[in-house]
Amino acid sequence: MGAKLGGQGGGRFDLGQNSDINVTPFVDVMLVLLIIFMVAIPAATVSIKLDLPPAIPPPPGTKVKEPILINIQAGGGVFIGEKPTSLPALPADLSRTLAADDPTLPPTQQRVYIRADKQVRYGDFMQVMNTLQGNGFYQVALINEEI
Repeated sequence: MGAKLGGQGGGRFDLGQNSDINVTPFVDVMLVLLIIFMVAIPAATVSIKLDLPPAIPPPPGTKVKEPILINIQAGGGVFIGEKPTSLPALPADLSRTLAADDPTLPPTQQRVYIRADKQVRYGDFMQVMNTLQGNGFYQVALINEEI
């Protein structure tokens, strides 16, 4: 048996003040929210409707036009296709190449593809992107290799 030696006065059956946090309501609310999100999320991902055009292959014997590629090497070399160029000369060389490839569209409205080595620094890649965008080439696509 124990004895109460000091502290607040009170009767023999006094429980005192409980200062512990009751987490049971918090856990109940969290479980209800978890169930709501588990039910709602799959419905939101499948309800997106897209009207995609059908994939139609070109007729047999038709020559597919090769895209214009800007290749960036790890050492800082920049190429348009297989022709070397430099960063300051890139817009003029690209305009000439695009005008020769498709004279019906202005060069800045044609799509350009960029392919870079794995070891190319991000800053070098962004310099090429900023040079293109600063000269009006906004239709830029990136090419990656599947691993």
